[in-house]
Amino acid sequence: MRDATTKPFELSDPTSAPAGGIDRSTADRSTAERRDERGITTAEYAVGTAAGAGLAGLLYTLLTGGFGDKLLTTLFDHVLSLLGIG
Repeated sequence: MRDATTKPFELSDPTSAPAGGIDRSTADRSTAERRDERGITTAEYAVGTAAGAGLAGLLYTLLTGGFGDKLLTTLFDHVLSLLGIG
């Protein structure tokens, strides 16, 4: 339980707080770090697009070959038998 006389955001040493309550070096550093990370979103999209294209190519290769034909035929026949049609 918290004591009613304690303030929620009270500093232990008020002389250690910077003027205005904001540490400008930290704020400037955070802004600089955010500027450096702007290109990461583009890089993530590029990697995701390349991975998606690779997966699509792999699936196309598998499904257009003999394995894919047999897989799709078996799957189609199984679904039809579950529905009682085939």
